Amino acid sequence: MNKRGPIVIIEDDIDDQEILSDIFKELDYNNKLIFFVDSVQALEYLTDTDIEPFLVLSDINMPKLNGMELREKIHNNEDLRLKSIPYLFFSTSAEQKHVIDAYSRSIQGFFVKPNNIDKLKNVIVKIVEYWQECESPNYIKNAQQ
Repeated sequence: MNKRGPIVIIEDDIDDQEILSDIFKELDYNNKLIFFVDSVQALEYLTDTDIEPFLVLSDINMPKLNGMELREKIHNNEDLRLKSIPYLFFSTSAEQKHVIDAYSRSIQGFFVKPNNIDKLKNVIVKIVEYWQECESPNYIKNAQQ
């Protein structure tokens, strides 16, 4: 996990993108934000770039390729799996089936977007700070060499 890498946000709602952008700007994290409106573009970016993102925050209900399908493709791609990029669902609702499906695909978190800006900011802080503290296999290995 590259803690200095960009945060990839896959969100097809432009209003939600703007709100998240404002919150991240206010929180002043050093990570660049990269938004994608659909999962196909996000998958192309993740597979075609050498940049290792810090986190992926993904909506579930999206056009072309839904969040579950995207997670499956990432998990089945050995190169992406070895990068240990935390993949979290960030959705407007949490249907029982979606939560079960998400965790069966080795998701690292499932969060419901609060409809209150302060609560949303609080969730973002918890997510980012948790993963900033967390260690991953490839970065511990590199640090020990």
